[in-house]
Amino acid sequence: MGKKHSPLFLRRVEHSRSIIKECNIADFISMVKDDESLIIIDVRETHEFELGHMKGAIHISKGVLERDIEKHPFDTSDRIVLYCGGGFRSAIAAQSLQDMGYEDAYSLWGGWRSIVAEGLEITTTDSPD
Repeated sequence: MGKKHSPLFLRRVEHSRSIIKECNIADFISMVKDDESLIIIDVRETHEFELGHMKGAIHISKGVLERDIEKHPFDTSDRIVLYCGGGFRSAIAAQSLQDMGYEDAYSLWGGWRSIVAEGLEITTTDSPD
């Protein structure tokens, strides 16, 4: 995607991608438009989220996801899509949720960059939702 990542990190991401559910932007748009419940979680850092995020997304940074996920009224059977900048961190985060028993967690390949490129509705923390 946009950044040069270290080999060990990329190996970790590829391992996660091989065992999780993943969607691309077209799949994600279909999920947003269908009649099924969908929880969207932005796993980027706080400063990234504040600069802009998908309207309606919940912010839980990857670093605190396992600790804080149960503070929200989510069920382990809920359909959840996680996104980060490009799909690397969200893949690892999706594996973590899967390991915790979340059965329908997806990582958005392309992440924030694909959301912006497709012109989906975004907002900032200063914008009224």
